[in-house]
Order: sequence, then structure tokens, then C-alpha cells
Amino acid sequence: LGRHRRRIRLVADSGEAYLLDLPRAHHLVDGDGLELDCGGYIRVRAAPEPVFEIEAAEPADLLRIAWHLGNRHLPLQVAGARLRIRADHVIGEMVVGLGGRITRQETPFDPETGAYHEHG
Repeated sequence: LGRHRRRIRLVADSGEAYLLDLPRAHHLVDGDGLELDCGGYIRVRAAPEPVFEIEAAEPADLLRIAWHLGNRHLPLQVAGARLRIRADHVIGEMVVGLGGRITRQETPFDPETGAYHEHG
């Protein structure tokens, strides 16, 4: 599911359905609040998804891995001294071949938006 949404049907933890209908697509992240037409608010909660957390023994190795992932235009989240990508066994093999260590997790994934996203 894409993270830049303008119009989508969503279901709250309570089971209540909502229609997200924004004037333009917006990047929603875990913890954002949405004001309802009735005046109430709901909090955006990111769903866990299968990801690989990538570590490396040396910062230069992690940088090299990040370069290769970026060269493939893969969505990537920087998580402290680790990188996070969607779980993909082919990409995982490449990462290990470049000296990375992979841990598979089920966690929310919020990749970088890129240099040309709109601020504000």
C-alpha cells in the first residue's frame, strides 16, 4: 500500500470505517492526527509489514549497501545505525554479498521521502 494517499477507505481499530478524502496526496506517518468532519480526531497507526533490518561491521560497508539499494531505487528507511527495506530474498542475498547482516522483522516501515518531496 502506498504511503502518499489522497482518497482511500480505512478501518479503525474499533471496526468503524472512514473515507480519507484529502484535496491532494499527503505522506501520512505513524502518529499523525486526522481531523474528522464531525470535529473529532483519529490517530494514524502504521501497520507492521515484513522488512529486513540491515547492519554492517563497518560504516563504509553500510554506506556501500545504501548506495546499491538507492541505485535500484528501492524504498529505504534509515533507523539509527541500521537500514530498513521491504523483505525481498533476492535483495537480501545482494546485501549479504556486500557484507551486510540481515534481521527479518514485522514492523512499521516508513521509507525516506526523497530529496524532492514537498515540505510543510
